[in-house]
Amino acid sequence: MVASTDPIAVNLAKDYRANSLWRLTLRRIFRQRSAVIGMGILSFLIVVAVFAPFIAPYHPEEVLIGVEDVKKRAAPCIHLLGCPKDQPQHIMGVDGNVRDQFSRVVYGTRVSLFIGITTVGFAITAGTLLGAVAGYMGGWLDNVIMRLLDVLMAFPSLLLAITIVTVLGRGLQNALLAIAIVSTPIYARVVRASVLSVKENPYVSASRALGASHLHILFRRILPNAVPPLIVQATLGIGTAILDAAALSFIGLGAQPPTPEWGTMLGTERNQVFTAPHLVFFPGIAIMITVLAFNLLGDGLRDAIDPRLKS
Repeated sequence: MVASTDPIAVNLAKDYRANSLWRLTLRRIFRQRSAVIGMGILSFLIVVAVFAPFIAPYHPEEVLIGVEDVKKRAAPCIHLLGCPKDQPQHIMGVDGNVRDQFSRVVYGTRVSLFIGITTVGFAITAGTLLGAVAGYMGGWLDNVIMRLLDVLMAFPSLLLAITIVTVLGRGLQNALLAIAIVSTPIYARVVRASVLSVKENPYVSASRALGASHLHILFRRILPNAVPPLIVQATLGIGTAILDAAALSFIGLGAQPPTPEWGTMLGTERNQVFTAPHLVFFPGIAIMITVLAFNLLGDGLRDAIDPRLKS
């Protein structure tokens, strides 16, 4: 049977194969229970972050002194669970600055998702460029780039992030930059390994024989086929970035008060773990659920994209 040389037919065949591959991948993803659970939790968190002004009964930085008759670090009060109607309702209690804890946890979802997506986005961009150039060019350039990244990976990531923030100064932006820097080598190594594998395929050799430029081969032929492992690593990395940012905020190097960030909330009330446990319990649970969602999604994507699995 002679293959068609009609450009329209060829393009239609390519689109059909691409759509079939995406459908197959989606079917595999939805077969993974962990991925479905992770996507469900993540969807809930996104809804909370988007509609935070409508969900939170108070502004996250509003001090309720003179507004309501409530004491600082008051325990949770839920009318449906028997709390007296004459007391103001605070689902997660009130913090040490007399602010509604529930409102701060809700708005903290925005901050944490922003932290994870921003840091991983920067790390992926830098790591993809470095890893792609190192894997494609090879030789001395590969050795220089990868040895420099190995030096970064030789230090514990959180310790290196603390050092960078200490040099740059406290603040959420510097914390994001520090986490992105220490995460970059991970994505660079993933991309480099994929590029080394993909660039040996026949279609890359054919493009090179037809006179395609290095940029065309790298960005149009190699990188699109090296994306799946990067997606899995990025999904897992978002949870790690959120956890690292919370750790930096906990020790006072990340988000600064009164920013409603979960790590900052934990750090501020850490000495009240026995006298007012709700002030550390709810932000801690929020961090755990968010990190768990991304880890479950990443594990499910890894199993779904694994080429050794049967369709």
